[in-house]
Amino acid sequence: MDFSWSNEQMEFKRSVIRFAQNELGKGLVERDRQAEFPRDEWRRCGQFGILGLPFPEQYGGSEADILTTLLTMEGLGYGCRDNGLIFAMNAQMWSVQMPIYSFGTDAQKQRYLPGLCRGEIIGAHGMSEPDSGSDAFSLRTRAQRVDGGYLLNGSKTFVTNAPVSDMAVVFATVDPAKGMWGVTAFLVDRGAPGFTVGRNLDKMGLRTSPMGELVFQDCFVAEAARLGPEGSGAKIFNHSMEWERSSILASHVGAMERQLEECIAYARQRQQFDQPIGRFQSVANRIADMKVRLETARLILYQVAWLKKQGKPAVMEAALAKLYLSEAYVQSSMDAIRIHGGYGYMTEFQVERELRDAVGGTLYSGTSDIQRNIIARLLGL
Repeated sequence: MDFSWSNEQMEFKRSVIRFAQNELGKGLVERDRQAEFPRDEWRRCGQFGILGLPFPEQYGGSEADILTTLLTMEGLGYGCRDNGLIFAMNAQMWSVQMPIYSFGTDAQKQRYLPGLCRGEIIGAHGMSEPDSGSDAFSLRTRAQRVDGGYLLNGSKTFVTNAPVSDMAVVFATVDPAKGMWGVTAFLVDRGAPGFTVGRNLDKMGLRTSPMGELVFQDCFVAEAARLGPEGSGAKIFNHSMEWERSSILASHVGAMERQLEECIAYARQRQQFDQPIGRFQSVANRIADMKVRLETARLILYQVAWLKKQGKPAVMEAALAKLYLSEAYVQSSMDAIRIHGGYGYMTEFQVERELRDAVGGTLYSGTSDIQRNIIARLLGL
């Protein structure tokens, strides 16, 4: 595996860092407190080309390979402190844009991808339900066959981007007796009769990323809006999750690098007992552990990207990456608070927010326990 980067790739990463530092994260402390989504910054990211990175030029993308895309998202995480905004963009790219690109008809791609890539419309991904979380395919949302299409009835919860979305990829079952083989995906526009969006859900972290509910009451969806063949929803969902688990935490690597640099700078300048606190072994060891986690996370992430670029399966590696990166970011965020002491616990210093945001990574796109189950199953257990 060759993880060396071309001058062009590194320069693009640097340009993304500069863009993020100059254009994103304005007034973040207050926006986090108010759970306010920065739609203007979302549009800027679309105009810059971030949302379209791995997608074809004909749909407004850049046709970047997966390694370049993850390197770019790493740079975005380094330059932008707004983890919620980055999470929301990743959620759209991998669980909305990627399934439309991979499984959609030409008409569906032309209708949705250009606007999604440019940041002009926002997409949501409706899978989780009040009684269906990790057991993803035990859906109660029904898709009843009617003349010309389907009637959707049911609800989705914990849907990223729901309150600000213009459309959604929605999963429903055409026949509960078929289990996962009855699950089917649909593309539903906001404003469709019978489709309503619930309130923004208040949460611990990633507060600038809106999350809400989708409710369907006899919502008619034309057959032309079905994504893929009937019963292929499980395949589409699993495909999306492999991409998401491979990619959604790339920005965490950049955030962990920024976090490490800030902790080193603080440990050098903060004086206690007439010496910098970095001279104390307990502080120095925490920083050393943060460095080990960072480099390990980076290598695991790049391995997944390399495998996908080669067209090889990466189910195991994606699960390993999702598990390790999410847990590592939580631990390093805890260490950052301990290193900063009381200042790290104060909101205005923007250290404690990293921990609140990091916890979500152990839950979304499959919890840490689900990743362990996947790894164990692939090991033959």
